[in-house]
Amino acid sequence: MNGFTAWLLRHVTDQGALGELAKKAAADPDWPEGPDRLQTFTDHMERNGATQTALQNLTDAWIRYASRPH
Repeated sequence: MNGFTAWLLRHVTDQGALGELAKKAAADPDWPEGPDRLQTFTDHMERNGATQTALQNLTDAWIRYASRPH
């Protein structure tokens, strides 16, 4: 596994919104592994009734993921 999901799952022990999102992703057997686009994960969360706060946390996590050094 690589991409956003792999990156996110490395943060399950983090405090705050990123850690909470990572924990939810780790516990979700249907969490997408790709394609590696923000819309993939937004669509999944919306289908599962995510709050606006949860969607914002996803966007914030994606920005952090996308801006990391490669």
